[in-house]
Amino acid sequence: MGKTGQELYKKAKTLIPGGTMLLSKRPEMFLPDHWPSYFSKAKGCKVWDLDGKEYIDMTIMGIGTNTLGYGNDEVDAAVLETVKKGNMSTFSCPEEVYLAEKLIELNPWADMVRFARSGGEANAIAIRIGRAAAGRDKVAICGYHGWHDWYLSANHNEGDELSNHLLAGLSPIGVPKNLKNTVYPFHYNNFEELLSIVDNNDIGVIKMEVMRNFGPEDNFLQKVRDLATKRNIVLIFDECTSGFRETYGGIYKKFGVEPDLAMYGKTIGNGYALTAVVGRKSVMEAAQKTFISSTFWTERIGPTAALKTLEVMNNIKSWDIITEKGKKIQAGWKTLANTHDLSIAVSGIPSLSTYSFKSTNALEYKTFITQEMLKKGFLASTNFYACTEHKDQYIESYFNALDSVYKVISDCEKENQNIHDLLEGPVCHAGFQRLN
Repeated sequence: MGKTGQELYKKAKTLIPGGTMLLSKRPEMFLPDHWPSYFSKAKGCKVWDLDGKEYIDMTIMGIGTNTLGYGNDEVDAAVLETVKKGNMSTFSCPEEVYLAEKLIELNPWADMVRFARSGGEANAIAIRIGRAAAGRDKVAICGYHGWHDWYLSANHNEGDELSNHLLAGLSPIGVPKNLKNTVYPFHYNNFEELLSIVDNNDIGVIKMEVMRNFGPEDNFLQKVRDLATKRNIVLIFDECTSGFRETYGGIYKKFGVEPDLAMYGKTIGNGYALTAVVGRKSVMEAAQKTFISSTFWTERIGPTAALKTLEVMNNIKSWDIITEKGKKIQAGWKTLANTHDLSIAVSGIPSLSTYSFKSTNALEYKTFITQEMLKKGFLASTNFYACTEHKDQYIESYFNALDSVYKVISDCEKENQNIHDLLEGPVCHAGFQRLN
């Protein structure tokens, strides 16, 4: 299983701190010592490792970047044309203007756009603009918003503040301690907690994911919007993950609540780097009072890919397709669990589905699934990020393969077998932990 990839990864750990550029792609998160680690080719919903072995990707699809599948022909053709004509010059590329226009069309409440190339950058841009527009430094947050100082500084507050948000164990070492008490996390659907933060601190910006695993209750989003309006606070929706997965644009459209700024990432370029901050003119113009500027935000591939991706998504209504596929997967997991007397908790919007075993051996079972499904030609874990290329035949063969794995897990739960005897390497990591 991925022998060449594992050898290269061993070398990588001596050359790259943490082994990979992205925590979520670290092999230890999947199958320590056995994950294929690197790809030679990717197309549709298939990935080939360095040994040329083919896998159907039934897990995170490039961390949710490729809703149109890997190597979409139309997007790639547009990018190749750009490469032939030249990606960079002393002039700016016209595509950034066309793309800005398109995003304003999709977000009629907004007037202006700034582009970046990664989600963390877009978050940092939005926070800088928000603070500049509000004239106040303190921020209330709900969700995951990247790796920059402004966000990690929440872990300088009392206790490990970000643990409840996404990743446990993130250390704010290297983040200036004088940023303590500048960022205040609140829990989704807990309006009283947010109100208390706003009442007791000079909050200038509220930044949140519109939804992650579950939706708003008791008019939560509208209450946040009304509070922001009343207290003259800039409201930012982070749609880097949720955008274009259930609507043509932000998931906020489902709830009829509009922010002052929104960020898009992941899905917008179908695997090519492009992120966007869109917002109201009154807020966005504050970008001109501060300094936000970067050479590679002017390259041409990102906006070219995004323009074509938006066009293809709209033509095929990709958000409907991936939602339907996600619902099939969630239903299939539940059926399989019932068949084998296993207790699982399924969560996430359908196109970003995840589940966990209600068992003390949950991580061991997750590792076992990855280990066994890899042998059967699938990249699988306890999550599934949908793309339009996940054809029914792949979903069917995935569940056929998973059935026998669930049976073994069921035997382990009934104590007919010991899961530790069946694992061929260490248990997968959960959250952030050092490698060595």
